[in-house]
Amino acid sequence: MGWWLLDADTLARGRFVVSPFAETVACLKLLHEGTGAHPGEQEWLRRVLPGHRARLAADPVTALLVRAGLGRYWTADFLTPTPRDDEPFEETVARVRAVRPEDAHTHLRTSLAGSHPDVLAALADRDDLPERAATLLEAVWETGVRPDWDRRRRVLEADVAARTARFARGGLAAVLDALRPGTRWLGESRLQVNGHEYPPRAISGADLLLMPVTPQRRGWVSWDDSARYAVAYPCAGTLADAPSRTVPAPLGALLGPARATVLTLLDSPVSTSQLVAVTGLALGSVGRHLRILLDAGLVERRRAGRSVLYSRTAAGEVVVAASPADGGRPAPRPAGDRS
Repeated sequence: MGWWLLDADTLARGRFVVSPFAETVACLKLLHEGTGAHPGEQEWLRRVLPGHRARLAADPVTALLVRAGLGRYWTADFLTPTPRDDEPFEETVARVRAVRPEDAHTHLRTSLAGSHPDVLAALADRDDLPERAATLLEAVWETGVRPDWDRRRRVLEADVAARTARFARGGLAAVLDALRPGTRWLGESRLQVNGHEYPPRAISGADLLLMPVTPQRRGWVSWDDSARYAVAYPCAGTLADAPSRTVPAPLGALLGPARATVLTLLDSPVSTSQLVAVTGLALGSVGRHLRILLDAGLVERRRAGRSVLYSRTAAGEVVVAASPADGGRPAPRPAGDRS
């Protein structure tokens, strides 16, 4: 397994970063795999994947670059520079474009790990791979991420708020254990970052960044010049798991199906925009349900950055826990719901 040995200064400087570039890389991975983990991803792929495939079909060199760079076990390092705090997408992708061609080739050889020598040979004489990678990432950003970045950002900020609350309850180990499969706190200053057999890295005095992304099953680690280390992980927002939610019948009868659905979705802090996306209800309807739940003392709210996040109170937890799970029925899925 791959793990990092973190000193006290690095742990103390650990923080969450919401990165539009990391979100774009995660979406490129999703496009490359072509299979969504839930209805929201499947709908996004339906809209974006045909154009992406047409772009690669018209540019075979970039298609080979994607195949090589998004290796089965490792992503080429030059595709995942570690974002800086509040760094705009344009500045991060400029760092991809500035990578030396010889470094890009080295990273691709690591990514392929001896497989597909024909692909590597086809790219061997190219000195434009960083430019091609940057251009492709810009296309994914413009067509697939930027149009709904505000909504994605709210989802990511809600995830950060939920994990910050987890830190308050269980400490840093509880946060690191729950980031993504293969990542866990081993104790004695050791953080396992994946399940691969790579030599451990001793990290001293660096920035440790935790970066949520909305595509599920996507994650990676990166570092820049031993100064910044990052773990990109899939956010645990309700957009990922809402299709499997059920509303216990007694709770639905007490509150009404839609309001009960809203209450059951608030086991971690979420915004009204998330609830709209998950339930398919109109923004005004979600707002009315939240107001009634707030007035009843079942829900509380707090601000996180530019978002207002809602979660259940202790009384709300009691109401949900008191409803028997058996006899529950699926939450309503209104027409047009894309969660």
